[in-house]
Amino acid sequence: MPLVEREQWAQVMSRRLAKRAARARPSDERLLKSAQRLNQKHFAGALRFTSIGFADMERLWGSCTFTDGAIRIARRAAPLPEWVLDYLVMHELAHLVHSDHGPEFHEVENRYPLTERAKGYLLALDAMV
Repeated sequence: MPLVEREQWAQVMSRRLAKRAARARPSDERLLKSAQRLNQKHFAGALRFTSIGFADMERLWGSCTFTDGAIRIARRAAPLPEWVLDYLVMHELAHLVHSDHGPEFHEVENRYPLTERAKGYLLALDAMV
């Protein structure tokens, strides 16, 4: 492979690795932006949450304290694709409307168009453990 082509590939791969590394770093700001965007798009900005952040969780992918609006997403979710992370945030935002997992909750959760795909992705990850 010519030197010029190797250098181009090195640049491409370097950008890809940097992007992946940035995505893998837990960032509460990243979750906040996701929650604000999803709240605006799917709830007309009506939801109120007091905090959102990554937390150490072994079994759950996320949690929401319905009474005070605290949302936590598992730190292990940080490197997942954005659309899966958005689903996790959407799921927890839906808990601000319905605290249980009843039919009304699922109607709200399904406002996110990639819900079923993200659920399948997470089920596959859980099956590998």
